[in-house]
Amino acid sequence: MTAASSDWAQPGTPAYRRITVALFLAGFTTFSLLYSVQPLLPLFAQEFQVGAAASALSLSLATGCLAFAILCAGALSESMDRRRLMFASMTLAALLNLLASLLPSWHGLLLARAVEGLVLGGVPAVAMAYLAEEIHPGGLGRAMGQYVGGTAFGGMMGRVGVSVLSDAFGWRPALLIVSGVGLLAAAGFWWLLPPSKHFVRRQGVKLSDHVSAWRAHLTHPALPFLFAMGFLMMGTFVAFYNYAGFRLMRAPFSLSQSAIGLIFCAYLFGIVASTTAGGLSDRVGRAPALLTGIGLAMAGVLLGLSSWLPVVIVGIVLLTIGFFVAHSVSSAWVGALGGRSKGHAASLYLLAYYVGSSTLGAFGGWFWDHQGWPALVVYVVTLLVTAFGAALVLRGRTSRPAQ
Repeated sequence: MTAASSDWAQPGTPAYRRITVALFLAGFTTFSLLYSVQPLLPLFAQEFQVGAAASALSLSLATGCLAFAILCAGALSESMDRRRLMFASMTLAALLNLLASLLPSWHGLLLARAVEGLVLGGVPAVAMAYLAEEIHPGGLGRAMGQYVGGTAFGGMMGRVGVSVLSDAFGWRPALLIVSGVGLLAAAGFWWLLPPSKHFVRRQGVKLSDHVSAWRAHLTHPALPFLFAMGFLMMGTFVAFYNYAGFRLMRAPFSLSQSAIGLIFCAYLFGIVASTTAGGLSDRVGRAPALLTGIGLAMAGVLLGLSSWLPVVIVGIVLLTIGFFVAHSVSSAWVGALGGRSKGHAASLYLLAYYVGSSTLGAFGGWFWDHQGWPALVVYVVTLLVTAFGAALVLRGRTSRPAQ
């Protein structure tokens, strides 16, 4: 049973503003906590005497556990209060990140990060489903773009803030401060987000019902290619960002942690790009916006081959813009095609998205450790070429660009 069309949160209304700000905070908290360790990978390698690929486990374990948890959370959200589930996930994740900053051993830190990934699963899939249900279809792209903008801002603050704070105070106090900010953002989310109006709790849902919903999405003519898009684009993004820090610390750049962190202010462009792409795709169609995002990301990665720092920075900016354009468009498209089981569709997309982060991102470490930066760039470009092909298939399988 669906609420009347007058109950949709329309762009420009107070309800729309409260929802978009609250979900911006949810995206911010998720990504600031999740990616707060990424600029610390070289420091972990030094302090705990592990290689670059092994240091990336502090990120890839969290994203891998998050991928599994999202699948479960997407199913549970069909019969649980979504607002409470998201708030509990944000709060517990902030507390676990705080714990990771205090543990003395490498394996203890990895365990805390893995559990943090598990509890964070209650945010991304549920957030996408909430927006798809509560926002008027005409404003869904823009609202999803603003949520993705929150993830971009969180990712930026996690990287930049932790880089600067770790130079000033050490990496443990840096993680501690980021965790405190996450707790404050969770409180703001709870205060702002209105209760659902369109959500109908499904009682007595069996495992077979969940399996049927997932099977229907996996046999849909377009959705599997959107799931592949999340897998490939996130894997590309994380692989590049994970090891760019290692490269920039070496000659000819020889940058400090703070300087590397400031370069990742490129995330500001991702915030603008995700919001703009969402509104644009509502008007002109999603397939052209998606192809544009992939093309920009590829141009950025190729510029990363340069040994001249300004060119590398431009490359990081273009990759960031392209990634967030593609992710924003894909997220809204999944919501539009998800039908009655939007939570299941969102969970499959985000499962692929975070598996890409965990596996493709971590596998990039092999190329860096054994073959160096040019080999890593070839690996990332191969992923992007595959994503471009999937986007072309998507364009052919949808009857209208804005479907």
